[in-house]
Amino acid sequence: MTQLKKGDIAPDFAAVNQDGEEVSLADFKGKKLILYFYPKDNTPGCTNEACNFRDHYNYWLKKGFAVVGVSPDSIASHQKFIAKYRLPFPLLSDPDKKIIRAYGVWGLKKLYGREYEGLIRSTFVIDEEGKIEEVFGKVKTKEHTEQIIKTLNLE
Repeated sequence: MTQLKKGDIAPDFAAVNQDGEEVSLADFKGKKLILYFYPKDNTPGCTNEACNFRDHYNYWLKKGFAVVGVSPDSIASHQKFIAKYRLPFPLLSDPDKKIIRAYGVWGLKKLYGREYEGLIRSTFVIDEEGKIEEVFGKVKTKEHTEQIIKTLNLE
């Protein structure tokens, strides 16, 4: 598992969004990007996180950020998730986990004493030149925007 950190060059990626359109890191050159990885559409924590970004989406736009979510879910699952919660940002489908592995967010997890492999909820803030500005491994799903703002001293 890769351990990306602040200052590293963000791994390039290309995947399809909920509309079947290819999205790559190059599409965000000159913009700041919040690239967040989450385990599964329509689960409580993932819904809280997505809705937190939705509720603060205009703030992010005003600050010059794009927001993109990534999970192993299908395009059809992303379409339903976006429609149900009126999410204004793209969700990328990564069923083969190429992006997930490139960003080092697939690994051993524990739940109720049981160990298993899965997606480790994480967020990467990437600057205009494609460099990682910050990494969040301990995501507070209901307050993630506030967590990012505080860490980056954006207010």
